[in-house]
Amino acid sequence: MYTPPRFLFNAHLETIFPALFRKVTLTTPYTRERITTPDNDFLDLDWLTQGAKDLVIISHGLEGDSHRPYIKGMAAAVVTQGFDVLAWNYRGCSEEMNRQLRFYHSGATDDFDLVIRHAASKNNYQNIYLIGFSLGGNITLKYLGEQKPHPAIRKAVAISVPLDLHTSCTKISRPGNRIYATRFLKSLRSKIIRKSITHPELDTKGIEKINTIQAFDDRYTAPLHGFPDAATYYRQCSSLYFLNGITTPTLILNALNDPFLSPECYPTTQLQHHSSITLETPSRGGHVGFAQFPFSQPYFSELRTIQFLK
Repeated sequence: MYTPPRFLFNAHLETIFPALFRKVTLTTPYTRERITTPDNDFLDLDWLTQGAKDLVIISHGLEGDSHRPYIKGMAAAVVTQGFDVLAWNYRGCSEEMNRQLRFYHSGATDDFDLVIRHAASKNNYQNIYLIGFSLGGNITLKYLGEQKPHPAIRKAVAISVPLDLHTSCTKISRPGNRIYATRFLKSLRSKIIRKSITHPELDTKGIEKINTIQAFDDRYTAPLHGFPDAATYYRQCSSLYFLNGITTPTLILNALNDPFLSPECYPTTQLQHHSSITLETPSRGGHVGFAQFPFSQPYFSELRTIQFLK
């Protein structure tokens, strides 16, 4: 199991250090493709191709993108194993704001399904593997459990997943986790303000007073995506309630000291006899951490993912 470097001696260091200080240089830069959604919006897809028949699709976390170190680290690791890679950016998460009033959320499997179908048809991939981090892990698991997945999908890995959105949202809003909630809220508020320039119907009055993610979801995320309130959004989109429907071989990797995850995100009893899901809960790792030393080598989460896919 995972053992962190000695100087990363608590969950916050394990979470923050890789996010701020890890540098990943891809041997070949991404090739960007923009696809149009059925509602005349767009999604930006970043490809690393080498003529492989097998494709890995990577989904990022809240307010992330394809250039985050954890995405590029995973992309670099799986490319060396002979896979093509597609790292996609959610609506409004690439360099350009998306067109429609909606953006993205933890259960937006419609866009994910579009990306998968587009990728499968583009290069006639025989095998597709899914990797999701945090919010992207929730989307991945929900997609696999709510419908019959694309027939080319073989396996999936979900890392640092808030399986229960409501209790995880409560956990990240605790005083000891204020640094994370503050950072997310700053980015989310800024996104709403920028979007209101092209969508003046979007009310931003008092937005600076929103001080919890649940309050933000209640005012913006839920109603913009067809949910009456945050509680309904969390209930209908939490992947915890879709796990029983998953038939694709799947690995969930959630560190026990993850500062974002509530106890409900470790459903050991529910998954004890699940025929398709392997739940691994190392004691250390933080949130999307799992750093190795020296930092130039693949992280534990990347090595474990490759082991599972292979």
